[in-house]
Amino acid sequence: MTKKIILDTDPGIDDAMAILFAESHPEIDLLAISTVYGNATIENTTRNALYLKDKFNLQADVTQGAGQPLRRVPVGPTVVVHGESGFGDVNAPEQLCSTPDPRPAYQYIIDTVKANPGEITLVTVGPLTNIALAIQAAPEIAGLVKEVVVMGGAFGVNEHRGNVTPYAEANIYDDPEAADCVFCAPWPVVVVGLDVTEESFFTADFLDKLRDDAGEVGQFIWDVSRFYLRFYSEKVGMEGCHVHDPSAIAYVINPELFTLRTGAIRVVCEGPAQGMTLQKFDDGKYMTDEWAEMPRQRIGVEVDDETLLTLYRDSIVNYARS
Repeated sequence: MTKKIILDTDPGIDDAMAILFAESHPEIDLLAISTVYGNATIENTTRNALYLKDKFNLQADVTQGAGQPLRRVPVGPTVVVHGESGFGDVNAPEQLCSTPDPRPAYQYIIDTVKANPGEITLVTVGPLTNIALAIQAAPEIAGLVKEVVVMGGAFGVNEHRGNVTPYAEANIYDDPEAADCVFCAPWPVVVVGLDVTEESFFTADFLDKLRDDAGEVGQFIWDVSRFYLRFYSEKVGMEGCHVHDPSAIAYVINPELFTLRTGAIRVVCEGPAQGMTLQKFDDGKYMTDEWAEMPRQRIGVEVDDETLLTLYRDSIVNYARS
């Protein structure tokens, strides 16, 4: 039985890798790509999503979402990582065949969840603004969503704490209020954060072989990854890149790849630790404990990285050959 997902994303190089992963796997039914600001402006992330829809004949709807955070001053696109357009050295054409669904992303999410009660997994790999807007506008969808899978955050597991500040991961830092809203809502959330995404690596050799074996799809992934790999080489000192956004798709396909830890989650929304994610994972009783009645969500703490990489490669290669 296929798993219906709406992929909320800010394409973005690793977002493109995740979109094609979701499209390629037979157990995923990619209903829609909802766009959000983050790696690029909302105009560029939406153009990039439409470009992928045209280039690979994706059947998923594309719907444009929020262009700025709920409250905080916008951080701005991560040009140093993803380039001006979001796709590194690759630029989507100005004129595209596909057009977005006329509804704003949050309304599309609400309508689709209500039309498919208990069936939709929301997978979010960018700032969580669209998801927060949806739950704020229609709180009743919390009981209708199958699961919310978030690529974001860092909890200090495996010595991973942040990638844009010492204690904040980019997606959460872009809109901490939205993330706190999503984590505190009464629906099941799984957070696939830096604790596990920085334990997996697409090496340069892995991407070269994917280019050679996966036809046009592999070539596209290789092309967009050039800018990304230059960033990792020059700024991080790695000959490869972490497997961030595709890890969220891997969780949906095979949750057993990940070991999870349960507990309430909050986000620091101001000050020098803005964007920091915290989880209460013990059962201790405290005189003052605002966490006690909050939803117990799950975070990834371990990953079978070798199996994840094999799953990604096999999915893309089989998709290209079909």
